[in-house]
Amino acid sequence: MFEVISISSAFFFGLLVKQIGLPPLVGFLVAGFAIYGLSDPLNLPQETGEILDYISHLGVLLLLFAVGLKLKLRQVLQVRVAGSALVHFAVSTAILTPALAVILQLDAYSAMLVAMALGFSSTVLSAKMLEAKRELVTFHGRMAIGILVIQDLIALVVLSGFGGDIPSPWALIVLGLPLLRPIVYRLLDLTGHDELLILMGMLLALVVGGMGFQTVGLSSELGALLMGVLLANHKRASELSESLWGLKEVFLVGFFLKIGMSGLPDLAALGQAVLFMLLLPLKGVLFFFLLIAFGLRARNAFLTAISLTAYSEFGLIVAASLLPEWIIPLAIAVSMSFVLAAPLNALAHALFERLEPFLLRFERPGGHPDEFPVNLGNAEIMIFGMGRTGVAAYDAILSHSDRVIGLDADDYRVTQMRASGRNVALTDAEDANFWHGVNVDGLKAVMLAMDDVGAKLNAARQLRALGFAGPIIAHALYEDHIEKIEHAGADQVYLTMHEAGTSLATRAWSELERREREVD
Repeated sequence: MFEVISISSAFFFGLLVKQIGLPPLVGFLVAGFAIYGLSDPLNLPQETGEILDYISHLGVLLLLFAVGLKLKLRQVLQVRVAGSALVHFAVSTAILTPALAVILQLDAYSAMLVAMALGFSSTVLSAKMLEAKRELVTFHGRMAIGILVIQDLIALVVLSGFGGDIPSPWALIVLGLPLLRPIVYRLLDLTGHDELLILMGMLLALVVGGMGFQTVGLSSELGALLMGVLLANHKRASELSESLWGLKEVFLVGFFLKIGMSGLPDLAALGQAVLFMLLLPLKGVLFFFLLIAFGLRARNAFLTAISLTAYSEFGLIVAASLLPEWIIPLAIAVSMSFVLAAPLNALAHALFERLEPFLLRFERPGGHPDEFPVNLGNAEIMIFGMGRTGVAAYDAILSHSDRVIGLDADDYRVTQMRASGRNVALTDAEDANFWHGVNVDGLKAVMLAMDDVGAKLNAARQLRALGFAGPIIAHALYEDHIEKIEHAGADQVYLTMHEAGTSLATRAWSELERREREVD
């Protein structure tokens, strides 16, 4: 019965909010509230909570494993990443502790723990939104994920220090994980491309990373993330992530339902949750100015801060362990922050364009670590996105002209492309700084081969705004994207799978004609 209600509610509420431009996860949260409110009339079984906890936990572990597959450890170890996370946690705790003590009339210890719970940002929501926009590999995406990893480590320290849960001495085994990389790489090579690949991903995320880390007193979420990082440099890491995509998405519906079903507040708890929501903008503002202080440009500081402006599910874990009486108002605050943060993240680039003149005033003078000016040189053909489609287009163009340049937002992919001899530069199609400085006068044609439709729309509009009159050719994953991309300025848009099928048929017919000629 519960499966019928939860799946139906999640689908219809998700579909409803999608019609008004909100991400489906907002609908899943609302469905959770609705199910909880109707639990008594529908007489749902008591074990429902355990089932939902289990499913949602699997979804979180698979998501963090997928994030780890796209994360390089040295991103986390950068001073600006660790520094921003640590300083933000210290400053927010120092500011909120006395404020909460006065407003909520709490003792210093309880006020500090609530302040700490509010100091964390949601790993699940941030990773989910960045992944949906294909921005995990961009500069601001890597910054956000790196900060979240440091925050997860801080949460582990808080739980250990204040809750008395000291990791087992066996936890030191984790330091030997890099020694397992050759074995894990070999296993991944042997799995092939079918169900064994999915099972291996689940084995690493749920068994080795999840249960394994939990057994030695460490966070299962951290374990799943680190197992993904262990495989991040493997050539099939992207394929493994894609194979787990559908499974992860289904389980994550359970996570958002669970957050919504945390409970309905009384007036006191609702007032406390509203207070926490009024404090939420301080989280994003503090992150923005800290990132500016560490030398980032206003754009990446703003996009990173937006990604981190939501209360964390880890805050609920801290509350459940140390302050159980605060679990309901914190759960409501987390839910409300998700509802607010989801559309903000979806509109982040448009918001920055609107606020850009104001935000640029806070940039530090001089060079910035996230500034990647691009010189197109003598290139006549420009290709945005150097994934499999972009690389195939690049190599095909070389048979006609060597005056071609590829652009990609993933610096590791750019490094690989350059090592293979391809002319590839690092930039982000949605970075206004790139469009302000690029000279397109020498270009004759542009191909848009990135996956994210929003990036294609922005690139096509920017090219036309710069006066580029040459052909813009793009591919689309879905038929309903074609009209949008053409309206933005593209001359021709091809359905990727349709073109693959057409090419396959052409080759098959050519081979058939060749054999017929040989017979004749």
